Amino acid sequence: MAMVAGMNQERTWNWLRAAGWTAAALLLALPLVAMRFTSDVDWTLRDFVVMGALLGGSGLVLELATRKAPNLLHRLGVTAAVATSCLLVWVNLAVGFLGDEGNPANLMFLGVIGVAAMGAIVARSRPLAMAHAMLLAAGAQVIAGAVGFAAGWSSPGAQGIYEVVRGTSLFSALWLASAALFWKAGR
Repeated sequence: MAMVAGMNQERTWNWLRAAGWTAAALLLALPLVAMRFTSDVDWTLRDFVVMGALLGGSGLVLELATRKAPNLLHRLGVTAAVATSCLLVWVNLAVGFLGDEGNPANLMFLGVIGVAAMGAIVARSRPLAMAHAMLLAAGAQVIAGAVGFAAGWSSPGAQGIYEVVRGTSLFSALWLASAALFWKAGR
């Protein structure tokens, strides 16, 4: 019975992997299609290369990190962490977390991803330790947002408050979702 359940989980995961790679390809093709219909989207070859590297690199990390995951919840926790990291880089490249995409203060958010990555290395893929690593990443996200706002690196006035609170809340929630999945996987 346990073998049948394991086979069903593996089939489900294979289907999710295929859907993930397909979604990445479609996501990369979306600006190409949009450029045919509107002048508001204007990507260069460099934009496509950078986004392809980001999506491909994230997919590769996901493939390697989930290869030895003990169960589906653990794999979903890894997926949430990698997707959050990818999205954080994407937001900072596209519009910037603090101010605009050219603000060097946005590089501070690479440190949040560094906390998650180092935590994952130290955790050695143990689910409860991974949950703690993602909790640290959520805390680092809050600290980075607070430091950026306090230092005046965000947009001025109410817009700055809005972007920091909104962005910090969203990304902290994503890190916490990953932590919850790891926690549940370890129980």
